[in-house]
Amino acid sequence: MAGERAEAETFTARMKKRVHRVRIGLRKSGVDYFRGDGSDWIALAGLLLTIPVITVCTIVNNVWCSPAALVLPIVAGGLLLRPSSLLGLYAASAAALIVESVQLGPYPEGPSRVTPGVVLVVAACGFFGLLIAQFRTRVGVPWRGGGTMLFDLRERIRVQSKLPKLPRGWHREMALRPAGGQSFSGDFVVAARTNGGRTLEAVLTDVSGKGMDAGSRALLLSGAFGGLLGSLPPHSFLPAANGYLLRQDWDEGFATSIHLVLDLETGDYELFSAGHPPGLQLSAGSGRWEEKVADGPLLGVYDGAQFDPVKGSLRPGDVLMLFTDGIVEASDRDISEGMDRLTGEADRYVAGGFHGAAWHLIEAVAKDVNDDRALLLICREA
Repeated sequence: MAGERAEAETFTARMKKRVHRVRIGLRKSGVDYFRGDGSDWIALAGLLLTIPVITVCTIVNNVWCSPAALVLPIVAGGLLLRPSSLLGLYAASAAALIVESVQLGPYPEGPSRVTPGVVLVVAACGFFGLLIAQFRTRVGVPWRGGGTMLFDLRERIRVQSKLPKLPRGWHREMALRPAGGQSFSGDFVVAARTNGGRTLEAVLTDVSGKGMDAGSRALLLSGAFGGLLGSLPPHSFLPAANGYLLRQDWDEGFATSIHLVLDLETGDYELFSAGHPPGLQLSAGSGRWEEKVADGPLLGVYDGAQFDPVKGSLRPGDVLMLFTDGIVEASDRDISEGMDRLTGEADRYVAGGFHGAAWHLIEAVAKDVNDDRALLLICREA
């Protein structure tokens, strides 16, 4: 009796292990499929099954189910299948059209709905589906994982642009608006607390180009600049960034950048600029905005460039504003006019503080500008 019970328990344990292995295998294959790494036979089998269903429904009642419904699996196949599998799906669809045409009668004498127009529509959808499948294969980004990859890239840029928390008495905020309402921008910010947390280093960069065209380069540079920030002395950051850009050998490989090095205990700072618009500092004592202009060429233009800083100090109530050229430059106005407009709008936030001001300033002065826009505010609270 005990032996039979032991055999039964052993058999049950083996069956559980086998079921567990099958579940793991199905789970892995499913994960690989939705990531775009696995075989597409599941999608192909499902789409092939829909073709006879559509064919039968068309023959039974061609009023509610038109032969043009075959474009549905064809379009889905263009998004899900590889080109080789897609050709098999097209062959099955062509066979279904032939069957429907024979069963419903010849055109135009019989009640057939398989008109030349229907055939052309199905063929056109198949042609564009094949183009999409070939494009996905060439790029190497399957439709199932392409959206996830783009979302991940966008989130990486957002995380890398996150500003570190500052000690009490300081406020910082940043707003970014890509050109044309896109998700990717050529403007980015990298920032870090260095020197044991005493120093804030922030780099605002504007990569040549805008929107999607500059998004990939901005992602690459933001990662590289984030690695350099804090690893080098402040005066060595822009020369190292310039050398990195030159090594990329891009056709449109220049960028402007401004590097802030701020002592959070004393309020003293240095600004290093690489062809970037000047910073603006509001003095709480006088209520005036002062331009902080540092000398330096564009990044990625020539080797051995020198970047000379401008120094300043933030006292209680002072504000430092850094921005990209998309905020102050336009084809119908000079940059000085754009800066005057920006400071005029910023004066509205002096009395109530600058909390939430970055986004509203971009909305006020550069809402409909077809360029990437970024604005960084550093405030020392009174």
